[in-house]
Amino acid sequence: MDGVTTRRALLVVDVQNDFCEGGSLAVTGGLAVASSISSYLAASAHLYDAVVASRDWHEPDSTNGGHFAEEPHELDYATRWPAHCVADSHGADYAPGLDLSHLTHHIKKGMGEPAYSMFQGFDPDGRPVVDLLRAMRVTDVDVVGIATDHCVRATSLDARAYDLDVRLLEDLAAGVAPDTTASARVEMRKAGVEITTTTGVIAV
Repeated sequence: MDGVTTRRALLVVDVQNDFCEGGSLAVTGGLAVASSISSYLAASAHLYDAVVASRDWHEPDSTNGGHFAEEPHELDYATRWPAHCVADSHGADYAPGLDLSHLTHHIKKGMGEPAYSMFQGFDPDGRPVVDLLRAMRVTDVDVVGIATDHCVRATSLDARAYDLDVRLLEDLAAGVAPDTTASARVEMRKAGVEITTTTGVIAV
């Protein structure tokens, strides 16, 4: 952004047990993504003014606004899902390979309702993510996490809608399926998201 001092945040989207191998909505490569994000932060945390991590945090004993399918025949893996990331459950915990020491802010989303984008979540004080980033004068965000074709996509598109410069570090993200991941990349590029890898970022 011309004439504006760049302040950059890393947005770590939903790196949780239920989205990694062995979880109720496992994404292949999720555990590797957790470990890779930790390695990247060990070398590059100094590049960021904030490292913001989100978690799905769904209500127990609730469909969470229709987000959880009540019956198996309702599952469509697009808007109705198996139960996952229930508040205070093992599945909602951060994946064990994710080093939490570099995280500066923790976001919870989907409390009683469907939520894909980190920007639908809140910090422990109830502050929306966009207000948190604006308070820190963040101008640019790098997005990583799970899954490229769902919550990473939604977070990246919302960040652009809020006029942030956005990079997807795709070697630190995992998608559910090749076709939907490819479609998500096209959609993100059209919205102005730069899709790159950590190689170029670390060289900065």
